[in-house]
Amino acid sequence: MRCGAIALAGALLAGIHAHVALAPPAHALAGADTRITGRIVDLPVTEPRRVRFHLRVDDASDQPEALRGRLVRLAWYDARDATPGPRPTAGSRWHLDVRLRPPRGLRNPGTLDAERHAFAQRIAATGYVRNPASARILSPPSGLHAWRARVSDRIDAAVARPSDRFVRALALGDTRYLSERDWATLRATGLTHLIAISGFHVGLVAGFFALGASALWRLLPSLALRLPRPAAMAIAALLGALLYTAASGFALPTVRTTLMIAVVAGARLVRRPLSPFAALALAVTAMIVVDPLSLLGAGFWLSVCGVAWLVWCLPRGDTSLLRGFASAQAVATIGLLPLTVALFGQASLAGPIANLVAIPWWSLVVVPLSLLGTGLDTVQHGAGDWAWQAAAFAFDLPWPWFEHLGDSALALWWLPEARWFALPMALIAAAWWLLPRRVPGKALASLAWLPLLFPSRELPPHGGVRLDVLDVGQGLSILVRTQSHTLLYDMGPAQHDGYDAGERAVVPALRALGVRKLDVAIISHADSDHAGGWPAVRRAFPIARTLTPDGSPTVADAPCLAGQAWQRDGVVFRILHPVPYFPYLGNEAGCVLRIETPHGAALLTGDIGEVIERALIHRDRASVQADVVLIPHHGSDGSSDPAFIRATGARHALVASGAGNRFGHPRPAVVARWCRAGARVFDTAASGAVRADIGPAGTQVAPRRATHPRLWDATPRSPRSAGLCYRPHQGEGPATPRPAED
Repeated sequence: MRCGAIALAGALLAGIHAHVALAPPAHALAGADTRITGRIVDLPVTEPRRVRFHLRVDDASDQPEALRGRLVRLAWYDARDATPGPRPTAGSRWHLDVRLRPPRGLRNPGTLDAERHAFAQRIAATGYVRNPASARILSPPSGLHAWRARVSDRIDAAVARPSDRFVRALALGDTRYLSERDWATLRATGLTHLIAISGFHVGLVAGFFALGASALWRLLPSLALRLPRPAAMAIAALLGALLYTAASGFALPTVRTTLMIAVVAGARLVRRPLSPFAALALAVTAMIVVDPLSLLGAGFWLSVCGVAWLVWCLPRGDTSLLRGFASAQAVATIGLLPLTVALFGQASLAGPIANLVAIPWWSLVVVPLSLLGTGLDTVQHGAGDWAWQAAAFAFDLPWPWFEHLGDSALALWWLPEARWFALPMALIAAAWWLLPRRVPGKALASLAWLPLLFPSRELPPHGGVRLDVLDVGQGLSILVRTQSHTLLYDMGPAQHDGYDAGERAVVPALRALGVRKLDVAIISHADSDHAGGWPAVRRAFPIARTLTPDGSPTVADAPCLAGQAWQRDGVVFRILHPVPYFPYLGNEAGCVLRIETPHGAALLTGDIGEVIERALIHRDRASVQADVVLIPHHGSDGSSDPAFIRATGARHALVASGAGNRFGHPRPAVVARWCRAGARVFDTAASGAVRADIGPAGTQVAPRRATHPRLWDATPRSPRSAGLCYRPHQGEGPATPRPAED
């Protein structure tokens, strides 16, 4: 009864936090210009064309009700090149005209759920600054974040080495200057958890402060008359954790660790004996009570489970320092491998080796020097320069070796998405492996790893085909698979501000879907929203053959020409357009691909317009008939000719578009035409990635937001994610462009 009451209370508390995080809704503000006032509460990130920052809106009656006291994430475009004047800086207060919308992210297999991250961070809305010239600064930088920005600039000035970016990350949690190359090396070597201020480093600093207090009390025994040494150590540990957490800007991972330390320190102060497991359980309970949404963070599970594995497995008796460290590393590697694979879809084979060097060297040398420099500089400007320089020198010593290790072929092992039962089975297997040596059945327990490490890719049967229209924003990328053949049609957009959908959406999705290589890659045409992600895809996967229109600036193995065809696994692939000698005209020269199976057909149209649609009907009307059709040109006004729609006879029409795109795609009139023809329309902007299976069981379409619903979905909870219209049943009139029934 008591356990049930506790569970009910926990569910109620989590519900309250979720309600506060989601309400009041910001949907009413979407698309409208809004005037807000607030303070920048982080270190702004400067990119080629914009500056990104978080702003805490004032809790005042003159602010929009949905935003009062809430956190919003903003982008200030061309902030560096605008007319002279104040720029967004940490700790400053501003009066801004902004355009906002609810937090939204792409929904694909294997990609970061940006909506979950925003929900856990309590970000109420995202948007950009409108008319930057009208922005007014109300007060200059002040407070904790302004101090962090000043110290970061001083580290940059004091350290004449490229590795100053790592010193800033370790001293302040300032990772703004780490490049994609840096992050790739850290991921490949399993060192991401060490490079910024993390729970591990907070615990390390707390330990140093506790040891310092212990040494002081031993040197001055009279202090024990006023405060017992264990109590002094607990207070010092908590003080050190608080100081380091403040230096990180009170980032959530550090706050969680500080809370754990506070719970343990409190137990010591009241002289209540706690076993390691009891202390961990009490700390976890405190974290969940304070912030139930922390359960959504990967860091929470990795830190808690890592401590639990170490407490359970490490020997209690005396052991050498080297042996104890090696044992801890082995336990952490085996115990956290299931979570790492389930959360990130990858495992670092080089991680255990790299951590053996990085943990002691960075934690005992680089981090203390970085912190010493910060402390000295805070007392006296310039006094910490030598410590920062020494930290950079110490960091540079092993870093080239880490880069070489990260570039090796075996550094990272990418794994497909597994079924829900794979993680608990792997955790049971890990626990069995970590039992004492004499426990039997460890070889048999290894079988429980298989569903996680070698999951079934659930490929279509012979004669079947699967299409995954990925959610890449305002662009296009479609993965087509048969039983043994993989084709990628377009690779998503790349933008001038540095965003590359190929790297951030397409490549992770392909890895999560178990793709190891591409048999054919088709770049329908060279526009950036279709070919922008091509370089990232080409770097990530071996590709046997590449096709693109003749005359396209994109380099390919051969041109795609009408009449080309090949057959794999009972499925025929046929190029319908462009015809030979057709000039390269961008959209109108795009490759049109027909996929024929014994059970139905699919038609991928790229960005062709009405002229080419009519030409296809004129050349071979039967060739455009298909069960699944990609709506041409993202549903623009210049495509989807009524005659073409009738000729396709499509039951399912798929459109790739970005949420709130400036072109208004797909156009309502275009959607209405497909609906009246009896097709069910699915838009990636509302549905996320859309999967279409054509096989013996017929044609089945599954939008990811419908098959993987989430509490924090940006799209309002409605049947919209299941389709924009529905195919009328027998006896009904024409379909209308209204939400479909599930």
